[in-house]
Amino acid sequence: MAVVASAPGKVLMTGGYLILERPNPGLVLSTSARFYAIVKPLHQEIKPDSWAWAWTDVKLTSPQLNRESMFKLSLKNLTIQCVSSGSGNPFVEQAVQYSVAAAYATTDQNKKEALQKLLLQGLDITILGSNDFYSYRNQIEARGLPLLPEALASLPPFASITFNSEESSGENCKPEVAKTGLGSSAAMTSAVVAALLHYLGVVDLANVNDIVDLDVVHMIAQTAHCIAQGKVGSGFDVSSAVYGSHRYVRFSPEVISSAQVAVKGAPLQEVVLEILKGKWDHERTKFSLPPLMTLLLGEPGSGGSSTPSMVGAVKKWQKSDPQKAQDTWTKLSEANSALEAQLNTLCKLAEEHWDEYENVINSCSSLKPEKWMEHTTQQIQQVITKALLGARDAMLQIRDHMRQMGEAAGVPIEPNSQTQLLDATMNMEGVLLAGVPGAGGFDAVFAVALGDSSNHVIKSWSSQNVLAMLVSEDPRGVSLESADPRTREITSSISSVRIE
Repeated sequence: MAVVASAPGKVLMTGGYLILERPNPGLVLSTSARFYAIVKPLHQEIKPDSWAWAWTDVKLTSPQLNRESMFKLSLKNLTIQCVSSGSGNPFVEQAVQYSVAAAYATTDQNKKEALQKLLLQGLDITILGSNDFYSYRNQIEARGLPLLPEALASLPPFASITFNSEESSGENCKPEVAKTGLGSSAAMTSAVVAALLHYLGVVDLANVNDIVDLDVVHMIAQTAHCIAQGKVGSGFDVSSAVYGSHRYVRFSPEVISSAQVAVKGAPLQEVVLEILKGKWDHERTKFSLPPLMTLLLGEPGSGGSSTPSMVGAVKKWQKSDPQKAQDTWTKLSEANSALEAQLNTLCKLAEEHWDEYENVINSCSSLKPEKWMEHTTQQIQQVITKALLGARDAMLQIRDHMRQMGEAAGVPIEPNSQTQLLDATMNMEGVLLAGVPGAGGFDAVFAVALGDSSNHVIKSWSSQNVLAMLVSEDPRGVSLESADPRTREITSSISSVRIE
């Protein structure tokens, strides 16, 4: 029996940098880009002498990278060792260790034997990421295709991933995969943890409304991801991979301090029990884009940025000029809150005055922002238009403060090339917002378009050498899938069409 689970990639609309410190919130949207994990037994039969085995086999297959690795998992202390040539995958390794530890720690005594048998059959894990997580610009340009979503849609689902071709000299030069900044490691870790916990009977994801089971997936995925990264980040990427779109406030890092100690040798089952009983104080509030708005992501083709090094530079600046840093953070925080308030207002207006709301969105979708107010006559339409313009204004302020922070810290949070692109995008007909998500840099840019204006943005981006991705907002978090996604031959362009 195979278990297939998936988890989405993310876009952090507001809260870049601030989200690292409580109680600053961030608005994070989950996307139609999904990572899949398929878990099944490695051996159908268990040999008669298996009761005496101290180790079990784990096989990890990543078809897109054309890689297969074999591991040995100790059934006594749950350590894992790569026994095949080639590199391991720290995110999957930690996901396996912590998920199996959670199974040992939470399984009733009378079910322990069944769990042991299941583990002795070995674990066969396959991971697959939607094409949206990776950059395929080079292949598209090599084929002479236009930089349009249709060209991306023509690629086979789960296409092979090419490495950034740096002239690799020597064996230790590991070429980096070109990514789009959607949080592939968090989505992958969350999908593997979800699939394993369901497979081992720790949670039942068939009823995804059971928040208790999702909380268990979240705690284990968050811990495994932090240990694999070697640091405790804000965790918004794992949170959105598990729960979907929401407003997020980070957990206190101390909650996984027992896991950091475990790296030094504490028994993993005890550590996991502590983590599951720990005081997880992160906050999650429902949030998604107002109706008739489309999230667009564009890949400028600069190969992405290293978030940890940018965060490091900002932290250094904070220490060197605490007064200026605090001042910038306060203004940025106020602008973030203003944008959130306007978007929530628009959701409420859509609910209470649907006809007028639809009317305003449709008329604004074909007009430049400075003309929006001229085309509203009724009072309620003016209230809706004011909220739209308020959201734009807040976004411009956010970008301004992010740029100032980048200049002061000496890192390109909104590089000049992105500034020109985002200014041009925000001046197009029907565009509400545009910005650099998360920590900024040269990753994908995002825009929020009204009504039917997204096609116009896509064509305009293409003429500026920006490839609009196939990804859209999809508020779902972790999901149990009915089958291996390769058998369904889904393409992200189809999966992004969601009928409510």
